[in-house]
Amino acid sequence: MANRHLSRTIAMQSLYEWDFNDRTGDLEEITKVNVKQFAPGLEDPEFIYNLVSGVREHIQDIDKIIVATAPEWPLEQITVIDRNILRIGIYELKFAKEVPPKVAINEAVELGKAFGGESSGKFVNGVLGTLYKNLPEAEKEKGEKQEPENSKQESEKTSGE
Repeated sequence: MANRHLSRTIAMQSLYEWDFNDRTGDLEEITKVNVKQFAPGLEDPEFIYNLVSGVREHIQDIDKIIVATAPEWPLEQITVIDRNILRIGIYELKFAKEVPPKVAINEAVELGKAFGGESSGKFVNGVLGTLYKNLPEAEKEKGEKQEPENSKQESEKTSGE
């Protein structure tokens, strides 16, 4: 499993646990435990912490985007796993600067397929695809021309699945 994909998986697991417990736990501590348990050899867990803290920092805006792009699904009716996969995908699309949008969408869809229900991948793809269509052209091309090597490999790896 590529480091970035593993990092997103751990971020998703941490956000899931935090959200499942009504956001009462210490998200940073939950993340530390998950990194130690699921990725003890990961050289640089900074990407995980950036995702988790970024989602927490922007959660109100992210949740408003979910409501706007999936109006037929009230936020509390979206499964906890799908909701947090969407949060990571939306954070990467709207607020993070280092990941190309297509990679962010593809990674979120893969998380949905791996950890969500039967239709999670399609649901995540639909919501993030709607958001992507509404992005300004400059944001759609973000990171595409100077795509980091590991993102390029992730894109190639996951697009072949």
